[in-house]
Amino acid sequence: MPKFSVIILAAGKGTRMNNPDTPKVLAQANQKPLIAYVLDTALQLHPQHIYLIVGYKKELVIDYVSEQYRNYADIIKFVHQDEQLGTGHAVKQVEPFIGKHTDVLILAGDAPVINPKTLQKFISEHSAASADLSVLSAIAPNPTGYGRIVRSADGEFIRIKEEKDATSQEKAINEINSGIYFLNTGLLFPALDNIKQNNAQKEYYLTDIIEIIKQQGKKVVACNFASFEEIQGVNTLGQLQEVEKILANR
Repeated sequence: MPKFSVIILAAGKGTRMNNPDTPKVLAQANQKPLIAYVLDTALQLHPQHIYLIVGYKKELVIDYVSEQYRNYADIIKFVHQDEQLGTGHAVKQVEPFIGKHTDVLILAGDAPVINPKTLQKFISEHSAASADLSVLSAIAPNPTGYGRIVRSADGEFIRIKEEKDATSQEKAINEINSGIYFLNTGLLFPALDNIKQNNAQKEYYLTDIIEIIKQQGKKVVACNFASFEEIQGVNTLGQLQEVEKILANR
């Protein structure tokens, strides 16, 4: 596999988790914080560095990771997002700390079930397709709450549409965004400079880089080979219980 680094989004508050004193990534699934599952998976891929973006109650996340992963202190770097202005804004905070031409795998800190083998296949597929930007997708039995993968009539990947901004036709799409991306920082950060807040949340969406990079004539692909089970994110207590069941059955 090519050399690359990992960026993990871990700054969220977890508003719907009924525990305002705990950052979302420290919510426990079977007595283990969500972020620990994601870090364990990322470390199995042998990245050069892991950039963990922390925000809400960040001291709690930093203390936990620094203690539990002290053997990886040279690999795991903390990046601070002091204002939560969206996923695009979060990733932008990594720019001063990472190389200008580094391949990066972007993961969500609240999606603990993703399989390292799926990620290895995803990275290999990115290289094999000579893609400039790859997005991992899955078919969802119920896509509610997820960004939809919008394709043209001939199957070409066009964009990701967040549910809050989707038309009723787009909401009927059952191919969803996993929130997992692979690309080079030479494309990533210039694209992030061009995203706008013109959406329902008034946030800088990371997903907007897809159309920006595509408009540059670059090759953008959505790789639909993850299972819905393994890309499930945790935003509610109900989703946490679902993920606990999946992890217990592994």
